[in-house]
Amino acid sequence: MPAFTCVQCGTQFTESAAPPPHCPICEDDRQYVRWHGQAWTTTDELRETHTLRIADEAEWITGMGAVPDFAIRQRALLLQSPAGNVMWDCQAVVTDEGVAEIEARGGAAAIAISHPHYYTSMVEWSEALGGVPIWLHADDRQWVMRPSPLIRHWEGETLALNAEMTLVRCGGHFPGGQVLHWGAALGRRGALMSGDIVMVATDRRSLSFMYSFPNYIPLNRRAVETIAARLEPYRFDAIFGAWWDLVVRTDAKAALARSVARYLRAIGD
Repeated sequence: MPAFTCVQCGTQFTESAAPPPHCPICEDDRQYVRWHGQAWTTTDELRETHTLRIADEAEWITGMGAVPDFAIRQRALLLQSPAGNVMWDCQAVVTDEGVAEIEARGGAAAIAISHPHYYTSMVEWSEALGGVPIWLHADDRQWVMRPSPLIRHWEGETLALNAEMTLVRCGGHFPGGQVLHWGAALGRRGALMSGDIVMVATDRRSLSFMYSFPNYIPLNRRAVETIAARLEPYRFDAIFGAWWDLVVRTDAKAALARSVARYLRAIGD
C-alpha cells in the first residue's frame, strides 16, 4: 500500500489503501489547508514529476531540495563531519540519485528535524539510507503522521548527536522546536542549523520568530527570550535557515542578539 503525502505541506502518512480523510498538520493554526481542497500524492508519483537540486551551501554543508518546488519548499542539509554525517531537516522527494549523492559524501549516521512541518518523508529517507535513527523532540510526538521504530523521541533541553553536533530544544514555533549546533563547522567558527525555529530574514542579516508564518501569528516575549537564553551558551558565526541561500554567513551570534532586541521592541507596549 502507498504512504500518501499531503500536497500542501509534504507530510507523509502511514501506508493505507486510500488517502487519509484530512491532514492535521495543515488544519493546525501554524499551517493552512490548500485553497483548492486537500490533495494527495505518493513517493512514486513525486519521483515521476520531480528531481532533486543538490548543491553545496558551504564547506561540508550540502543542500537538497525538490525541483520544481513542492509543498513548503524547504531544502534539507547534509552536514558532513568526521564525527558522523547528519541529515538536517527533510523534504518530501526521495530519489535514487539523491541517496547515491549522500552515500558518495559518506552517507548519513542520523536524521534530525527541526519541527513537524519538515517531517515530510523522514521514514522513507531513513529506510533508503539504511535505517538510520531519526531524532525528534518528544514534545512534538503528536505530530508524527507515520510512526516508525526508526524514530527516537528524545526528552530534555539538549542532546549530543555526536562529538561535534548538539540538538537544542528552543520551543517557540512548536513546543519541541529544535535547532542543531555544529561547533566544528566552518573552520571551527561554528554554525547553527535553525530551520525556521529561528527564521533567517530576507535581508540575510537578521532573524525573526513566529508561531505561524503563513498566518502571521507572532511569538510572545517569553517564547523569544527563551530561545535567546537557550542559544546563549553556544558559539556560532553562521545560521543556516530552511530555504536555499537564506543564510546569515558572518557575525550570526551578534545578529541574533540584535534581532531579539528588535523583535521585543516591536511587540512591546
